[in-house]
Amino acid sequence: MLKNICVYCGSSEGADPRFMQAADKLGSIFAREDLGLVYGGGNSGLMGAVARATLAGGGRVCGIIPEFLKSRENMLEAAQELIVVPDMHTRKRLMFERADAFVALPGGVGTLEELIEQMTWAQLERHSKPVLILDIGGFWRPLLGLLAHMRENGFIRAGLEVRYLVAERAEDIVPILRKSVERADLARVEPAGVIDRL
Repeated sequence: MLKNICVYCGSSEGADPRFMQAADKLGSIFAREDLGLVYGGGNSGLMGAVARATLAGGGRVCGIIPEFLKSRENMLEAAQELIVVPDMHTRKRLMFERADAFVALPGGVGTLEELIEQMTWAQLERHSKPVLILDIGGFWRPLLGLLAHMRENGFIRAGLEVRYLVAERAEDIVPILRKSVERADLARVEPAGVIDRL
């Protein structure tokens, strides 16, 4: 079942207004589809936008934030559930435990690190939750190119593929994730290296 989705994204707005538009849209979709948002607990940038849009639509928000980031990322007090943790490791563990899927919007090195960690854990068969990259305006294209480069050079080998999904519009995220979860429930095993793009 797809009930709660973890979103990784920047605590800044980014240079392209489409990033904020996508964050707003995604939060509205989560609320409409009765999907809970699990995220980093901040009220700034894309992070704040997706959470505020989820709340504005009557949706559920769980923010998980380390003590040292409460003021720096302007903790979102309006979230129904706000968990303050001692460190980043605890934050990431709780986000993982509470989520049924992961979505990466544009962001910086923190977003990249969280995304890559989930992709690595999936590659090592530590979880089978879907990981989706929202490639707004080609933001993640360099990463997708790097992953292809790693494959071509033998560092991502057959049988150890990196599993991820790609969407280019916020509207496509939930259908892609639901399709992925349904396939996993039916088959339990998918061919390695599947990339979905609408």
